[in-house]
Formats: sequence, structure tokens, C-alpha cells
Amino acid sequence: MLVYECELFEVVPVLRRYARALTGTTDRGDALVTRCVEAAMMAPSRFGLDRGGDGARMSMYALLNLLFDRSEDFGPAGRPLPSPHPIERALAELPEADRRLYLLTALEGLSLPQAAKVLQLRPGEAIERLKTARARVRGAMVQRVMVVEDNALLAMELGALVAEMGHVVCGTAGNEPEALALMKAEKPTLALLDVRLADGGSGIEIARRLKRVRDLRTIFVTAFDDDIQAGDARHLGQIVRKPFTNAGIQAAISRAIFMPQPVALA
Repeated sequence: MLVYECELFEVVPVLRRYARALTGTTDRGDALVTRCVEAAMMAPSRFGLDRGGDGARMSMYALLNLLFDRSEDFGPAGRPLPSPHPIERALAELPEADRRLYLLTALEGLSLPQAAKVLQLRPGEAIERLKTARARVRGAMVQRVMVVEDNALLAMELGALVAEMGHVVCGTAGNEPEALALMKAEKPTLALLDVRLADGGSGIEIARRLKRVRDLRTIFVTAFDDDIQAGDARHLGQIVRKPFTNAGIQAAISRAIFMPQPVALA
């Protein structure tokens, strides 16, 4: 039994990582690992602990999947709980086999044949499923960006930076009515906002409207960040000071992509 305990000591940390991603939360993931270890210790030969190494690891991944599919103690049976992370949200929309294949290869570092064996998939099927999952993750990282800037040259420069990162500029606006119309027509996922607009409008007020209507992520690009502080609006988005640098804009967009978003209530 001590030999099996040593084997489990080696595999539990990676099981916890996979289980947390599988279930969607740390607590449920750890509870699933506890259940998995208990089951494996009752029948160590059945679950590969006598083989050690990769054999034990593959068997324990398979056991985690089996327990998750059969019990609602860790959330909806066979499905993760809703996540605020955009990539996890994208994965959750996939068929469950595709999601798990992506996690086993990208998160756990298994080869495609190993992951296919854990999930009992044919090699050709596994290849196609992994292609689909990777495409979905890439799509989740591509943003539809609205630029609100009354200086046409700066708007073009910001648009070029956005496109260079592989995102889509869904439109530019120079005032509040244009911004709200653009949001309704193009459904952006991210907005770059100037604070003081030439018509007397305020990017801060636009950000508040965007927050109320769509809970849109925003980045203020401004020389007047004191206005944001005075307007008690720092919670509305990141701030990039003008004159901005390419690196500053790109870093802010990257942070916004991975910023957790509220989970919609049913």
C-alpha cells in the first residue's frame, strides 16, 4: 500500500490541475480528486497504480472523467460550472469530448494519442475534434473593437494597432450618439475611449452607458486621466495615457482579453 501512496503522491498535483479545469472551480475540483484517490486506493491494480508512471497517470485521468460524468456532487454531471474566463467560456460551448481533449493536450501536456486513449476516441476523430477546439479558443481571443476618438489620425493609428494584434475594428465613433449606434449595430466586445471629445461629449459617460447596456469592457486612452478620478470612474476600465505607445495599447488589450467577465444568471 505504501508503494501506491508514493505513486499517488506523484500524480495528485496534476490531477488537481485537470480536475479544477474539468469542473470549473477549485473546491469542486479538489473534491473530485479526493473521490478519485479514494476509489483508486480501493482497487489500485484496476486503476493502474501497480503500473506506475504514465500508465497510472492515464488511468487516473480516465477515472476522474468517469466520476465527473456519474455524479452531480461536483456541479452538473459531465459539464463545468459557468466560468468568468473568456477562454473557459469558449471551451464550455464545445462538445464535452472536444473540451476535455483540449485540456488534456494543452493544459496537461499529453500527446494526442495519449489523450485519445484516455477519452476512448479513434485517432482520426481525435485529430478533428482537437482542430475544432483550437479554432474555438482562437476565436474567443479575437475581439471586436470599437474606437471612440474624435481625432481621425489617432483613430486610424489605434485601429492599425488593433488590427496588427489580429483583432477586428468594428467601427470608429467621434461622439456619444455615434458610439451607441455603433454598439447596437456591430456588437463590439471591447471599446477604446477618449475622455474629452470635440463636441463636448465625455468618454466617461459613454463608458457608463456601455456598462449599463452591455457590460462592455473599456480602455480609456486619454491625456486627462484626472477627469476619470474626479468622475469616480476608475472602475469602468483601464487607463492608457496619451501620448500612448504601441506597447501600452497592446498590453491593455491583452489584459482586457483575459479579464474575467460576469457570469450571466439564468
